[in-house]
Amino acid sequence: MPKKILIVDDEPNIVIPLEFMMKQSGYEVSTACNGDQLFAAMDSEQPDLILLDVMLPGMDGFEICHTIRANHNKNMKIILLTARSREVDIKKGLGMGANAYIKKPFSTKDLMYTIQQMIN
Repeated sequence: MPKKILIVDDEPNIVIPLEFMMKQSGYEVSTACNGDQLFAAMDSEQPDLILLDVMLPGMDGFEICHTIRANHNKNMKIILLTARSREVDIKKGLGMGANAYIKKPFSTKDLMYTIQQMIN
């Protein structure tokens, strides 16, 4: 059974190529563009890993990550994939419970390696 990845980003120019790349690598992929969609997808899809942007409408990725850790799944693998690259943001993201913090622009090779290490 293929592993499931949930991509959460509000920018189609990020989501579409990521979705294509993940499917080509054999993963089952679903997408969401905000926190409400993410939590609905988590309940129905039960992903193995979430690729989560920080800058989202409504609840930001830091808050979403914290909520997942506090209320839903402490073992869910979460990769923050974001343009926010200051050291304080990285520390905050990891402190909120992310398993990894990858800065945009990112290497697809490095991203795939990180995903494979986490869920395969």
